[in-house]
Amino acid sequence: MISEGQICLYYREEPEKDRFFKGDRFIRPMVRKLIRKKRISGIKKVFLNLCKGFDLLKVNYIVNKPFSKLKPQDKVVILGRGRYALEGYHYSNPIVAGISLMTHPSEWPNLCTEYPIAKYLQHSEWANNVYIPYYGAEICETWPTGIDTEKWKPAATKKNIDFLIYNKIYWEVDHTAKTLVNPIFNYLSSNGYSFVEIKYGHYTEKDYHHLLTRCKAMIFLAGHESQGIACCEAMSMDVPILAWDIKLCMDPERFKWGQPVIPATSVPFFDHTCGDRFKDIETFKGIFDLFQSNVLSGYYKPRDYILENLTLKKSAERMLEIIKSVY
Repeated sequence: MISEGQICLYYREEPEKDRFFKGDRFIRPMVRKLIRKKRISGIKKVFLNLCKGFDLLKVNYIVNKPFSKLKPQDKVVILGRGRYALEGYHYSNPIVAGISLMTHPSEWPNLCTEYPIAKYLQHSEWANNVYIPYYGAEICETWPTGIDTEKWKPAATKKNIDFLIYNKIYWEVDHTAKTLVNPIFNYLSSNGYSFVEIKYGHYTEKDYHHLLTRCKAMIFLAGHESQGIACCEAMSMDVPILAWDIKLCMDPERFKWGQPVIPATSVPFFDHTCGDRFKDIETFKGIFDLFQSNVLSGYYKPRDYILENLTLKKSAERMLEIIKSVY
């Protein structure tokens, strides 16, 4: 049992500031709504899915309770982006914090002395290992986000696309297009496979969901992921994954962080039942036939992996364990 007091969940986005002229902070959000497709950021989905998980478990919680109204027995969980998420917190209640308050802990090395951080969360082991040297193993914890398996479930529709290519390449874009992405396109085309490319940040959730109902498999191109929620959502819809995985973080900022070699992965939640991995175009070609054969035979069962490991309930239960360990 968790002691008395409210579970207080926080998701705080930094308010808009004037950029070009006085008052434009009110206008820019309205313009964006008109010209951009509606998208939910990854960290906001982390927060929303935790709320869904607590709802399924019938756990009582309150969202964004003013810091000034906190009581000593309240339990504080702050999930957000940037320093604003904690701005104005001057209270003694221990904080469970994460996932994206900073990109790398060297950007905020005194976080745990500036605020009463009891636990700092990362989704997966490799990401957690980056934070341990800064905040300590007793503070750093892994906490995977739950996937809404009712929303992201297989549909009884005809699959008429062989491959959905999910492109989330940030760095060395031109070089990677030349050495990896375009050769994959050419290989699929020359072998008679149909495919559609979708680029991170340029689609709506509705569009993505629809494409997943139509594709037989997905080629996931991302340099590294602390969890890879979009990939997990595809797996939840029982779409096998062929993942580019060089097993290193290639963020060019790693040199500024003083950590030029960071072991990482693009699919931290993955096993042989979910699909396969490749590191370059040659290994892609080397395993492609076997992967495709396994897709056609029904060997892969990625949804089973998600149901076993990453449901909303399991994620919420893990959060309750972390809160209990603090309070």
